[in-house]
Amino acid sequence: MSPRYHRSANGAGTVVAVVADVMALILGLWILMYLLDANPGNALVQFVHDVARWLAGWSRDLFTFDEAWARVVAGYGLAAVVYLFIGHAIARRMQRH
Repeated sequence: MSPRYHRSANGAGTVVAVVADVMALILGLWILMYLLDANPGNALVQFVHDVARWLAGWSRDLFTFDEAWARVVAGYGLAAVVYLFIGHAIARRMQRH
């Protein structure tokens, strides 16, 4: 996170940026777990998958690549990038006002 978020007296922008970062982190963590073939019976893996699946509900099956790993990376990765972009754009706008 950029230091410019800490200079403002308005903490709401910082909260929005942190929430966007956490959402993208969870999505990225699921992509990593999927690519590394994490144990689906593990409680942490299940939790991360459930949260990532909910966060990427709108983009999860957007792409129809032949390879499953490419669908996971594209679908969940797109959601992570969108959350980061929109979250930080909103945070910057909140910091200015």
